[in-house]
Amino acid sequence: MSNPSLLILPGDGIGPEVMAQVRRIIDWFGANRDLTFDVSEDLVGGAAYDKHGVPLHDDTMARAQEVDAVLLGAVGGPAYDDLDFSVKPERGLLRLRKEMDLFANLRPAQCFDALADFSSLKTDIVAGLDIMIVRELTSGVYFGEPRGIHMEDNMRVGVNTQRYTEAEIERGARAAFELAMKRGKRLCSMEKANVMESGILWRDVVTEVSKDYPEVVLSHMYADNGAMQLVRAPKQFDVIYTDNLFGDILSDCAAMLTGSLGMLPSASLGAPMENGRPKALYEPVHGSAPDISGQGKANPSACILSFAMALRYSFDQGAEADRLEQAVQDVLADGIRTADLMQADGGTPVSTAEMGDAVLAKLDASI
Repeated sequence: MSNPSLLILPGDGIGPEVMAQVRRIIDWFGANRDLTFDVSEDLVGGAAYDKHGVPLHDDTMARAQEVDAVLLGAVGGPAYDDLDFSVKPERGLLRLRKEMDLFANLRPAQCFDALADFSSLKTDIVAGLDIMIVRELTSGVYFGEPRGIHMEDNMRVGVNTQRYTEAEIERGARAAFELAMKRGKRLCSMEKANVMESGILWRDVVTEVSKDYPEVVLSHMYADNGAMQLVRAPKQFDVIYTDNLFGDILSDCAAMLTGSLGMLPSASLGAPMENGRPKALYEPVHGSAPDISGQGKANPSACILSFAMALRYSFDQGAEADRLEQAVQDVLADGIRTADLMQADGGTPVSTAEMGDAVLAKLDASI
């Protein structure tokens, strides 16, 4: 049997720095857990533009379609701000999502015990928080037609269309229900059925899908109330399923409950391939952070945890994903901190590579 395949796209800014630590962890699993990956590496974003004049080369796109999973670092930076919209670094990421048809974006919001006081909310509200937001990623107002800016009665009018088909809502809902089955068996669907016809359809379709998952307790909530509830009592939620626009907003809101973007991974999943694995792209939530690029200050944890999500969702290695996530948690419990996690009350400051060292040491101790 061939090894699972993984395409690494470090990207721009701190992307290569954090990805270097993930490569060390991938090597550790090969050497210590008999879990070897066929790893290839390529360019995306500004790095791809510098070499090819486009943010994602066609050959790279073809490779992304063939591998079992793609792991991406970050894209963008001020050097590319003046480029035409069509070749900005972010277009490379959007092309990957679109052409791989990655319709379910998984955004966990987990507050590690050692970081509970980093949140802007009270510690007792966020301590132990573990939410999964499933955002529909390929439809809705970001993609609907008609769209654009035109003149009407001597005035500019901007138009974006919120559009969803039954099938688009259903496939994301099934992904969310499957996740709920593996977690706390609770799913809250968020929309605006009180003022939007697309919300009415959303609620109807999710309710219909729920009949295939009788063990999951389904609830519905208007998305604006959902935003309020996330900052009032976030631990009431287990899995949240919502559309592209609301998911964009709600997942960023939930991200800040945890205290640091440097800790947050994500996954974008599509339809199963011939081998049964879903097409998948994993990436940290943080950006390219050009202000600290090359300084050894970046926190690699989000990228490391993105690889843990790949272990869990693409490679059926849940126990090894638990091992890696626990290693990160143990490092934090020891007070080891990259610059983004330092507070006035102390901690041991470490560089990007030293954080990688610490995680590897905890992995060594776990066997």
